[in-house]
Amino acid sequence: MAQGSLYSICIAKQRGELKHEVDEALVITDFGIENDGHAGDWGRQVTCLAWESVLRVNREKNLQIGPGQFAENLLIAGIDLTTVGTGGRIRIGREVILEVSQIGKEDHPSVVTRTLGVTLLPYEGLFCRVINGGKIHRGDPVEVLQNV
Repeated sequence: MAQGSLYSICIAKQRGELKHEVDEALVITDFGIENDGHAGDWGRQVTCLAWESVLRVNREKNLQIGPGQFAENLLIAGIDLTTVGTGGRIRIGREVILEVSQIGKEDHPSVVTRTLGVTLLPYEGLFCRVINGGKIHRGDPVEVLQNV
């Protein structure tokens, strides 16, 4: 089983905004992250991105992009997220379990593209439903439970 760590947690009040980093967050079952605009009754409650992908784009494009600037909720370090398929599950900390509902999404002229000129979520983002909620903290262990 692949194991890594939670590099950062990011939220924004509304959709269409760049997110800001927080040290901890409450993840609510079948809803999303408390105080995040993407939370709700749908399949894209929480977005995950690999920290290594952000570092790669920074190198390739000579940028200094940090947590939340790709509009992701969770940056995960040390796991190749491309190996987690739709239906795969990820545990964060002791309690939180996310299930991948979608990989990537339609690319449109978002605030990320307009601001940075580059985007990752439409191509590499994991969009997840919250199967089991709980409190998460920066640095928590992350484990792939199931690949489909």
